[in-house]
Amino acid sequence: MLDSFGIKVVKRPLAMFAEMVDEMGVSANQVTLAGFCIGFLALPALAMQQYELALIFIMINRMMDGLDGALARIQGITDAGGFLDISLDFLFYSLVPFGFILANPDVNAVAGAFLIFSFIGTGSSFLAFAIMASKQGIDDPVYSNKSLYYMTGLTEGSETILCFMLMCLFPAHFVMIACVFGAMCWFTTGSRIYNGYQTLAKQIR
Repeated sequence: MLDSFGIKVVKRPLAMFAEMVDEMGVSANQVTLAGFCIGFLALPALAMQQYELALIFIMINRMMDGLDGALARIQGITDAGGFLDISLDFLFYSLVPFGFILANPDVNAVAGAFLIFSFIGTGSSFLAFAIMASKQGIDDPVYSNKSLYYMTGLTEGSETILCFMLMCLFPAHFVMIACVFGAMCWFTTGSRIYNGYQTLAKQIR
């Protein structure tokens, strides 16, 4: 819901910064890898209950995730880069609730496991449709500059980062936040499976 608005806000400053980074000879894939390494530091920070520090690592990771896309549009979008970006994104998304589980397993384990389980639903439905859409030659009318089909839903990148921010700012309410967002993820998964099946079924006829 929020991605379409967020893109309009950050698109121009990211493009300007990407031009500067490109002149330095840095590749989009290097930014992707560096961003993941920084984001991974959120895991030990969360485990040690250093929530403000974890939030800093999370926000840097997300800024670099936007930067690598802007840089790729300058240097040329590749399937290899898109594969690397989306693979590391899903790993990053799962490490955040895992970090909260490590921080307080007695309280957070069930809610954290439910959220990771929910991410499996959104991630698998997203990637499965992207594969089939590519096979069927279905173009993405919204995110035409992406290397794969971006099937939208109720819980996308912006909503997920907002959820992580709330968790870090209000760690005592992790269980409630995780359960609510997990339920929203399952709404997204259900709608993706239904709409994705209907779309692909029409292509076959």
